[in-house]
Order: sequence, then structure tokens, then C-alpha cells
Amino acid sequence: MSELQAGQGAALNISDAKSTRYRDVIIALIAFVVLALLPMLTSSKFLLDFVIRCSAYGLFATSLNLLVGYTGLTSFGHGMFFGLGAYGYGLIMQKTGVPIPVAFVATLLITFVFATVIGAICVRLKEIYFAFVTLAFQMLIHSTILSWVSFTGGDQGLRGGIPRPPFLGIDLSNHLHLYIFSCALLVIGLLLMRQIAQSPFGYTLRMIRDNATRASFVGIDVYRAKLTIFVLAALFASVGGMIMALFVSGAYPEFAYWTISGEGIFINMLGGVTTFLGPMVGTVLLLILNDTVTRLTEYHGIVLGIVILFFAIGLRKGLMDFVFEWYAQRRDAARERG
Repeated sequence: MSELQAGQGAALNISDAKSTRYRDVIIALIAFVVLALLPMLTSSKFLLDFVIRCSAYGLFATSLNLLVGYTGLTSFGHGMFFGLGAYGYGLIMQKTGVPIPVAFVATLLITFVFATVIGAICVRLKEIYFAFVTLAFQMLIHSTILSWVSFTGGDQGLRGGIPRPPFLGIDLSNHLHLYIFSCALLVIGLLLMRQIAQSPFGYTLRMIRDNATRASFVGIDVYRAKLTIFVLAALFASVGGMIMALFVSGAYPEFAYWTISGEGIFINMLGGVTTFLGPMVGTVLLLILNDTVTRLTEYHGIVLGIVILFFAIGLRKGLMDFVFEWYAQRRDAARERG
């Protein structure tokens, strides 16, 4: 290939990247407008609450997929950052009463410090060791929450509510404002994670996932890349925790328990890890299952177990993975017939 051809190819790739970025921004704006108009179409508080919960868990699950699906790092302790976001934000608001944007930034800084320290230890490990050491750190944080009763409230959680002083004309004590605010955080968070996944750094992560040894041979700093995505995923999970803290007006030890990480893995299994929106679809499916099954039977654990077996043994992939694979097969078959 000549230098001119190489330059033309590079220019084409840059143009494609820009068009993809603009397309993603437009889709994000349309999604936000649709969500913002939803309260005008229905008076159901349950539906609005459902979307807020989807915002919290969707950010958490999608951030986990940055590790699992894109980097090949299966974390059993990712829920610690969800809990850290909820507790960090709640404690800052209760103890200091600073404006909400300041509390958000401060919580993200705290999460950044914790994620950097924990990630510096964990990302050096491989496969099952990485998974269980992250779980060990989560259990350590959960135990600290339970034992430090004077600060965290122990097993009772943060009680007494979380102050919500108005800022920039936004009053989060108003349910509609909280709904719009949660939707905005969801759309912005998904858009940012989409840009990370589609960036050169995102493709570097895919290379590390497929063959970390080969990636290091071509000059990639595998340790730094893993640590970077570990910290970024922690920050997005922390935002999900803050949304949940606002929704329940408190924080509870269950937010940092290992079952939260298990739900994140389950969500990714349901929705799929090879498509960006898979975790979001999985979040909607899991919340619908939980809300429906718990109303119909007390044996919801058995039902969810059957669902897991169906996806693990029957489909052998998440729903979005199955749909995209089916669509690709149909498209290829149509081309062959044409």
C-alpha cells in the first residue's frame, strides 16, 4: 500500500469514526426525549420508578460489561463500587450538606481513589484469581459498613433520608425532577461508555481480551489498560449507586453485598456481552422478572434459576447476542440467494 493510499484509508477511518459518533449522539438525544416525554403519556408512578431503577442498574451492568465483555475481566466484586457510590453520596450529603453537584464530584473522587488502589492489586492477577480477589475486597467493604455503626448505620443503613437541596432550578425532592435527572445520567453514562467501547482504547481492550500476551508483544501496556478500564467502570457503577441512593433516600448494606455483583453477572448473561446494549436489555428483563415473579410466587429463586439455565444451556448466549447472530445469519443467507 502506498503512503497516499494509507493516508486515504486513515482519513476514511477518521470520517467513519466521526459519523458513528454523531449517530450515537443523535440516538442518545432521541432516547432522552422519548424518556422525558414518558410522564406526559402516563400517570403511572410505578412505570417512572421502574425507569429510575433501570437507570441505576443499567449503568452498573453496562459498566461491568466493560470489564467482562470488552476486556475479559470477570469481576465478582464490581458491586462494591455501586455500594460505594450510594454510601459515599449519602454520607457526604448527611454530614456536610454541600450542594448536590459537589457531592457527586466528591463521591466520584472517592470512588476513583478506591478503584485505583484496589485495581492496582487486582488487575495483576489472572482469571479466577482476579474474580475472587475482587470479591474479597467487596466483602471487606461490606463488613466495614456493617461494623462501623456510628458512621454508616450498620445493618440499618443510612437512615433519616438524604438532603436534596435544589440546584440550578432542579429539585430532586420532586419525583418528576428525579426521574428526568436519572434519565439524563443514564443517557450520558451510556453515551460515554459507548464512546469508550468504540474508541481505539476500546479496540485495545478487545485485543487484550482475545490475547493479552500478543497485545503486550505489539507494545501495549496491558497492565495500564486494564487498570484504566477498571477505574472507569468503577466510576460508572458509582453513578448507578448514587441514583439508587437518591431513589430510596438512603443507602443499605445490601447495596455493597456480593449479591449485587451476582445480579450484574446475571444481567449480562440475560442481555448478552457481545452487544453494547445487551446489559441494558438484561436489566429490563431482570427487573420485570423480579417484579412479576415475586408477586406471583414466593419461590422466585427457583424461577430465576430456571431462567438462568435456559439462557446458559438453551441459548448458550444472551438475548441480544442471540438476536444479532440470528439477524446476521438471515442477512448472509439473503445475500447468498441474491
